[in-house]
Amino acid sequence: MADLEFKGIKKRFGATEVIRGVDFAVRAGEFVVFVGPSGCGKSTLLRIVAGLEGISEGELFIGGERVNDIPPAKRGIGMVFQSYALYPHMSARENMAFGLKLARNDRDEIRRRVDEAARMLQMEALMERLPKQLSGGQRQRVAIGRAIVRRPRVFLFDEPLSNLDAALRGQTRVEIAALHRRLGATMIYVTHDQVEAMTLADRIVVLNGGRVEQIGAPTDLYCNPANTFVAGFIGSPMMNFIPAKPAANGHSAVLVEGENSPISARVRAGAKLEEGVTLGIRPEHLHATGDDGAQLRGEVRVVEEMGESHLLHTKLRGGQMVVARISGASRIRIGDSVALRAEVENFHLFDSGGQSLSPASSPQPG
Repeated sequence: MADLEFKGIKKRFGATEVIRGVDFAVRAGEFVVFVGPSGCGKSTLLRIVAGLEGISEGELFIGGERVNDIPPAKRGIGMVFQSYALYPHMSARENMAFGLKLARNDRDEIRRRVDEAARMLQMEALMERLPKQLSGGQRQRVAIGRAIVRRPRVFLFDEPLSNLDAALRGQTRVEIAALHRRLGATMIYVTHDQVEAMTLADRIVVLNGGRVEQIGAPTDLYCNPANTFVAGFIGSPMMNFIPAKPAANGHSAVLVEGENSPISARVRAGAKLEEGVTLGIRPEHLHATGDDGAQLRGEVRVVEEMGESHLLHTKLRGGQMVVARISGASRIRIGDSVALRAEVENFHLFDSGGQSLSPASSPQPG
């Protein structure tokens, strides 16, 4: 059963169209993440769900009810903002309870809901503190608790971790995932961080220029990107893109400038290779190998040492730069010649318009 439905949603600010016809549904209890670069429309789309932005065209349904003209307070939405938006003169308890007091809930009911949220968020010992006495992660938990006590139909998170340092982001991300499992609530989460998207989402909606590029489970988007935009946005470091041309001896093999031997890559049934194809390969799927088994050769220009792995930034013979993630035990250094290889299942092919030519696949070992 769909909890939210976007039907032909468009949003214009004056003559500028920032949401360009969005159609998809969010299932009840699903955790969906909107992801994309700055300015792609993800926060605007979230604000449309909350009722903070109007709809220029299309219809929005929440729980089967058309809500285009329903005010924010009556949509059953709980929203967590990037900036926390806590009242500085109120304690954590008072901040959590404030919305319930405005709605004239019974005092005992308010206390019970706030205490329940505090236990869920492991905040019992901090409830009488003011926001200035709390860490950034604790303030964000108060903001989440304020949404929980309202028992909303849908939770909306607008880049809630962007103000936290790396360690707190990781910890709070785990807490949000655990909260979703406990509540079983529908959650929509906006982020520009694809790592957050991959680790939290049941499904990811990849947005670009106000349009949906692809919707799918994290693993599906990683393994089967619909185009070069999704392939480049999902995965860290991003996928390598290498200009290529079809080899004369096979419809599923391509030649890369500077290499004499064709590289085999799978092509979906009915797809044809034309001039101007792009070969895609993720850094974790490239391995240093002996020259006899090499598909790509070049000179190492930069080595990023990251502990258990190294990132080799290599200039290929044809001049293209690629990144390979290899074992941290490797002794390859800047200036070394390196031979690289990947399994055929891990190569992706894209046409001149950036659309995928590859068949659907399952994840292969890195």
